[in-house]
Amino acid sequence: MKKIVIIGAGFGGLNAAKILCKNKKLNITIIDKKNHHLFQPLLYQVATAGLNESDIAYPIRSIFRNKKNVTVYKETVIDFDFNTKTVITDSNKHSYDYLIIACGAVENYFGKDKWAKYAPTLKNLNHAQQLRNKILNAFEMAEKTKDDNEKRKYLTFVVIGGGPTGVELAGAIGEMTRFTLAKDFRNIDPRLSRIILIEAADKILATFDDKLINKAVRNLESLGVQVWTKSMVTDIDEKGVTIGNERLESATIIWAAGIKANPLSEKLPGNKDKMGRIIVNKDLSIENYPDVFVVGDLAHFEQNGKILPGIAPVAMQQGKFVAKLILAELKGKKRTQFKYFDKGQMATIGRSKAIAEIKNLKLSGFIAWITWILVHIMYLTGFKNRIFVMLQWAWSYLTLKKGARLIIDD
Repeated sequence: MKKIVIIGAGFGGLNAAKILCKNKKLNITIIDKKNHHLFQPLLYQVATAGLNESDIAYPIRSIFRNKKNVTVYKETVIDFDFNTKTVITDSNKHSYDYLIIACGAVENYFGKDKWAKYAPTLKNLNHAQQLRNKILNAFEMAEKTKDDNEKRKYLTFVVIGGGPTGVELAGAIGEMTRFTLAKDFRNIDPRLSRIILIEAADKILATFDDKLINKAVRNLESLGVQVWTKSMVTDIDEKGVTIGNERLESATIIWAAGIKANPLSEKLPGNKDKMGRIIVNKDLSIENYPDVFVVGDLAHFEQNGKILPGIAPVAMQQGKFVAKLILAELKGKKRTQFKYFDKGQMATIGRSKAIAEIKNLKLSGFIAWITWILVHIMYLTGFKNRIFVMLQWAWSYLTLKKGARLIIDD
């Protein structure tokens, strides 16, 4: 039996495994540091108390429960031996005939790693839980302090990064302050919270049409979010953020300003870009290693002169492509080139507020929001998760409440 090792059970690795496992003559090994597949596009809703952790995560073993040719290991990959075709983990060695590397990306503080202590990012469930604690604790601290300056600091929320993650986080915090928590406190009015979205470029959501960007900005402002563009962060510490010569005192700073390649890329051969991503061939293989493929956020792939973005649809299509390529090659067929089909992009700002761009079709408001909901429900893993998320969203829409407002301190 041919051995296929897949590193990472994100969108790329999971979609590759789902196709490959249908061939019972293949022996498939999935290696991941976590025991679950995470639906990252909804991670911000866990951080802002909209959903529970279990709503957007699903055990990898459960996905392949009935696939006897799939073995799952919760391990950390530490090295490779490409001469002997071996993956070395913290507790094992796995040989392969084909290797698919889909281990994603990590946060990028652009050389200012000390900022991570004061401005946490949002990449996994641990981050989401810590951010939820931080956000909810800010209101608790503001409720009991007698000092007006301290109160203002606790009720000031700064989100750094104007991409989809930053916009959705800022909008969700705004919605929380304006509706969810509005009547929960006695000594403070959460509606008076200050939420600031900081972007270094001249506009947020840079890949969207300008008209949609303007609508997104107006929607954010309706939720009390101030959008600061052309604003470069120069320092972050335990008391706040410095933008140029201006100082913002804040107890809650969130980093959503960029990503870089997983450190595992340092163990891989071939050329890399400035973010550390592997520059792959047209069939997504590594130069000089046709049996090793890189997909998702770790892959640098150019199409029509542009580098494909690190988003879920790209990873999903690449994972499916590599799986089908391997199956075809085992039947003696020649390799084809990967081509990404852009189905569009969307971002939600809050209740009944979203923007969507699908080729020449540009949507905003309630229609875009419904489209966003349907797409995300469709791609969630597990029937139970789809039902629970739909029910939770329906409850939140009707009552303006969020059910996961739990502070789980260490």
